[in-house]
Amino acid sequence: MKHLILYFAGLLFGFGISMSGMGNPAKVLNFFDVAGTWDPSLILVMGGALVTTFIGYRVVLKRPAPAFDAAFHLPTSRVIDARLIGGSAVFGIGWGVTGFCPGGVLPVLSTGAPSVLLFTGAMIGGMFAARALIQARANRNPGVAGPNV
Repeated sequence: MKHLILYFAGLLFGFGISMSGMGNPAKVLNFFDVAGTWDPSLILVMGGALVTTFIGYRVVLKRPAPAFDAAFHLPTSRVIDARLIGGSAVFGIGWGVTGFCPGGVLPVLSTGAPSVLLFTGAMIGGMFAARALIQARANRNPGVAGPNV
């Protein structure tokens, strides 16, 4: 049952990305082009996601535990460190340059478009490179935490 729920959630996410046009990098890039062909629809998509998340968290977290797990697994750290800032910067730059977000590229991956495949390959390569750098740093400085993924 858990896998069916996960599949449905992914299907719903992919449908939302596709219906909103956020799988189209030109639509995303036009949002950033405020001096040219600005398209404000990304604000509506993000606003809708924010409202849905806000309401969803309020409803779900009133439960003692999730439906398919023993406890909620929420982040506990409130630390803003170099890893968080660097990761956010890489995400933002990548999104602004390519028009693809890691989650938004998944629904259009099946198109086989070269730009989609290139972005996905670069994203996966970046994940492995980041993990290797974090591990190398942890090996040099044993007191530094390694990758937590």
